[in-house]
Amino acid sequence: MTKPAFLITIDTEGDNLWQNHDRISTENTRFLPRFQALCEKYAFKPVYLTNYEMAMDAEYVEFARDVIARGTGEVGMHLHAWNSPPLVPLTDDDWRHKPYLIEYPAEQIRAKVDHMTKLLEDAFQTKMLSHRAGRWAFNEFYASLLLEYGYQVDCSVTPRVNWQYSPGHPQGKGGTDYCRFPSRAYFIDLQDIAKPGHSTLLEVPMSIQHKHSALMNAAKQGYDRLRGKKRSPSVHWLRPAGGNVEQMQQVVQRSLAEGNDYVEFMLHSSEFMPGGSPTFKTEQDIEGLYRDLEQLFAWLQQRTVGMTLAEYYQKQMKVG
Repeated sequence: MTKPAFLITIDTEGDNLWQNHDRISTENTRFLPRFQALCEKYAFKPVYLTNYEMAMDAEYVEFARDVIARGTGEVGMHLHAWNSPPLVPLTDDDWRHKPYLIEYPAEQIRAKVDHMTKLLEDAFQTKMLSHRAGRWAFNEFYASLLLEYGYQVDCSVTPRVNWQYSPGHPQGKGGTDYCRFPSRAYFIDLQDIAKPGHSTLLEVPMSIQHKHSALMNAAKQGYDRLRGKKRSPSVHWLRPAGGNVEQMQQVVQRSLAEGNDYVEFMLHSSEFMPGGSPTFKTEQDIEGLYRDLEQLFAWLQQRTVGMTLAEYYQKQMKVG
């Protein structure tokens, strides 16, 4: 029996975007070679889902071109609507509200996808095949655009997670509700992205598992409603949070037990830099992160095989 794929997805973007400010730095570029070296030690191949400011960083472009040239990883597209050209204001302060791309008019969505795709393909001299939406917001129009521009894989779906309670535009409806989306890879129905269909765009949902049983989740959500609070059920991601190796291993085991032929890991590029995120603030935090990664990767090397998203797509096409 062939081993399941281990897919590493890195949202490659500016430093500490959790803070509200009107300028973006890209110092985290200097911290990526260490992570790349760790992946190569275990024969894993990260996918750097790259947004506008990183594509404009010459040092990052040089780093990523080398990864591509050596066949040790992939570059894909990641789009933060509020600072990705062409810039047309949607709210009174887009930097503060960080509106979702799907909240913009259709012609602006198209223009941003067009600009980012051409920018990345020019910078890295390779076809963009993989994509993740900024702030995980995805819909049917967005999916159809990705197909039009030659993308093969999307990994924006976060099963069991509802982003409707995370506002973008103050007058908007929030993000996408993925609670009833599949948790396995599927070719998208362009009329309803929550369903498998006959398009050639492959959706590869994040590896996410409920923290509690269905009964406990229902009870907790009922309690929250009584208190006037609305939130998505508690979940665990295949994502480092500091000292959570056991949780991540449980997500892997449960995902594979459900019949998945892959597990998908994610982190932001800025989380490899001290102070680049709210989670890993100090050098000691970063050293702890790498201890966790070493432990997780050594464990996964026995159970999985490293692939890029484009390689996983090719595998699915052969199966189909």
